[in-house]
Amino acid sequence: MSVTRTSNVRRTHDHFEPDAALDPQAQRRLRGHIEQIDYTAYASNREVIGQMLGQADAARFQKLAVAAALARGQWVAEALAMTENPQPLTSSQIERLGSLRSAYEELTEAYEAMRRMVERGYLVFPG
Repeated sequence: MSVTRTSNVRRTHDHFEPDAALDPQAQRRLRGHIEQIDYTAYASNREVIGQMLGQADAARFQKLAVAAALARGQWVAEALAMTENPQPLTSSQIERLGSLRSAYEELTEAYEAMRRMVERGYLVFPG
């Protein structure tokens, strides 16, 4: 099983590995069933996500990228402003920074999710 780390989320990729005790014909049947399951998930994602989001285009990606960049800048600018005076941060300041960081991370994850949707064919990207 391989693991992919994207920012703060772990995703595992569990691929079909036939049981050594199964005869080759049973392995092929099982592999066929698994391919049907995978295709069902693909078709469902493509239909549902396509209806919800429509087409992906460069302008939509840019809007998400700009929003993430603004959120990142706001988070860091706030941290810099809070540390101008050498005093311990208050709990409300820490909470504010956490909220700003969370907004940045959520926008970044949304961007990455949309990118994966295009990569996997769930969203149409006119080319």
